[in-house]
Amino acid sequence: MQQGLTLCKQEQFVTGSDPVEREVWDNGGMIAHVRGMVSEKFGSTLIVDVHGVGYEVQVAAGDFDASLLDAELKLFTYHHIREQAQDLYGFSSLAAKKLFEMLITVQGVGPKAALAILSLGNSEQVRNAIANADSKYVAGASGVGKKIAERVIVDLSDKIGLATYYDTGTPLQAQLNTADEAAEALMALGYTLGDATKALEGVSSDLDTSARVREALKGKNS
Repeated sequence: MQQGLTLCKQEQFVTGSDPVEREVWDNGGMIAHVRGMVSEKFGSTLIVDVHGVGYEVQVAAGDFDASLLDAELKLFTYHHIREQAQDLYGFSSLAAKKLFEMLITVQGVGPKAALAILSLGNSEQVRNAIANADSKYVAGASGVGKKIAERVIVDLSDKIGLATYYDTGTPLQAQLNTADEAAEALMALGYTLGDATKALEGVSSDLDTSARVREALKGKNS
């Protein structure tokens, strides 16, 4: 697999008589993904070597545990730009990145808090907890208290799609991979996380990913 990273588009503007290229600095859009070798791991951070350049990427607990030293991986990234610093947050799935971007729209939830919430489980588990208004589950994230957890539920529960499974307050493991892959395919076609989840409602989980996507698209066009 070829190593690389995706940057934002470049624009030209004129200074005096000479055109100058500049990169468009837009939170979340500067670096779309990185693909390379994991050269170091520490805390919740991975160093991803891309053609000899090491990118420091902060990841959720599940992605950190799953990554292996000297192994190649691809992370969808959110480039957080502040006046004094720039940080990269990485996600093994597009669904996780989209959920992260929704979480940081909630007042009081910054990137680190959003990453802590995503560290509670995989993205589908966290999405289902929010969809099911389980503020206690969200409040279990490091640095996230009861008030912020309740705000997450109020702000996002109606935007994130209906829960696909839930039992006694704890998300179940079943159906995760198929649901994730089908939702990812729909989001690649331009669906939001909530719309992708809604489109998959009523589609049998016994079908493979491509069949689930086809059925979801049929439902939209019917």
